[in-house]
Amino acid sequence: MTPVALTIAGSDSGGGAGIQADLKTFSALGVYGCSVITALTAQNTLGVQGIHAVDPAFVRQQMDSVFGDLAVVAVKIGMLGTPEIIAAVAEGLATWKPRWIVLDPVMVAKSGDKLLLDEAVAALRERLLPLASLITPNLPEAGVLLHEPPIGERRQMPSVAARLQGLGPKSVLLKGGHLPSSEESPDLLLHGGELYWLESPRIHTRHTHGTGCTLSAAIAALLARGRPLPQAVAEAKEWLAAAIAAGDTLGIGHGVGPVHHFHALWPQLEIAP
Repeated sequence: MTPVALTIAGSDSGGGAGIQADLKTFSALGVYGCSVITALTAQNTLGVQGIHAVDPAFVRQQMDSVFGDLAVVAVKIGMLGTPEIIAAVAEGLATWKPRWIVLDPVMVAKSGDKLLLDEAVAALRERLLPLASLITPNLPEAGVLLHEPPIGERRQMPSVAARLQGLGPKSVLLKGGHLPSSEESPDLLLHGGELYWLESPRIHTRHTHGTGCTLSAAIAALLARGRPLPQAVAEAKEWLAAAIAAGDTLGIGHGVGPVHHFHALWPQLEIAP
């Protein structure tokens, strides 16, 4: 049977993040993707020009429609926006009980635009973190969840990951891309009482729009295909690094461009001057 993954997130009209990035990722990794849209955004590589939240009851109706028909194995959760939408998603997940739940606590877009209301953070912490198989915060997001300033040193990451796990998720992937080092981008996975460092060199490019969405979606896709969680995380990070490195071949937009989700499938393109 074809593996199925569901993304619950906002729509990015520019196609680089959110629902669009997640569905591209699922497809690129051999998984059938379906979606529950929580918000519509007017967005491009330059920023977010507008946000329209979906009615929470309709978010729940979308979830019931998908789960009532499709054999969803893994769920990726991204932009949720409001406490009411978070509550609707939490209730739906508690009802349908998917095998894997990967939560990317999206708070701010790459452009700096806020994607999660301040009053929604407590709902995210209390309602969704305890349901998650894995959360994938970056350092600023981890700081918000823990009510403290973001850390700036690698040696502090194990303690932060442990305290995040104390909020309820089974496993934590703490992303170190915001560390001041200009050459490294280390991530730390806390799973089953073990720490796994995932090392990679920092790729200097403007094509990083949607990296968080894409990584969490890739993990969900690989979990849906039966990979053990540590293997799914490691393969997803390696695949994303290649997608970031290939982003310059796309030549999309005038701001923070998207990664190349189909870098392994499309022929190399020649960019017109």
